[in-house]
Amino acid sequence: NMFGLGRALVRRNNSLIGFRRLFSRGEKWRSTTILCVRKGEKVVMIGDGQVSMGNIVYKPNVTKIRLVDEGRVMTGIAGGTADAIALLEILEGKLSEFPGQLKRASVEMAKDWRKDKFMRRYEAQLIVADSSLSLLITGQGDVFEPHDNIIAIGSGGPYATAAARALISRDETSAREIAESSMHIAADLCVFTNHNF
Repeated sequence: NMFGLGRALVRRNNSLIGFRRLFSRGEKWRSTTILCVRKGEKVVMIGDGQVSMGNIVYKPNVTKIRLVDEGRVMTGIAGGTADAIALLEILEGKLSEFPGQLKRASVEMAKDWRKDKFMRRYEAQLIVADSSLSLLITGQGDVFEPHDNIIAIGSGGPYATAAARALISRDETSAREIAESSMHIAADLCVFTNHNF
């Protein structure tokens, strides 16, 4: 809260106190709502831009969607930045090893993620999608393909999923319209999600 930040800035004996307390009391970095919607021949991945620690918004315009494999695969990640970059590099390596096989590359990455004693500490979730397949990859070794062509992760993921499921059956709405409307709803409900997408 604002009072906690105010206390962090109090000077005692000409030195700032409280910063260590503020950043070491277990405040969690919270960032991201990533949503992937597939409808007909179209697939859309969208993410908000907010990164928060506790109740503080640190950055409102982070890019959380990346293209890999020479633009053939979209990725969206929820988790720490360093973990995200490391995981994307590993995914790219697996896609090079298994070209054109997103599912196999994802399973191999999940196996490594689960087995490796350093990778096991990565705190992130990853959505990957190509022209025909969408998958959720977790650090527990899971690779999920959605039954309804909708995947969402991050703090606003449940809200975005519910909204997308309500909209996907409407024939007149495109995948992009569903994704954008769902993200607006998630941003209205989740304090860790903003409208920058």
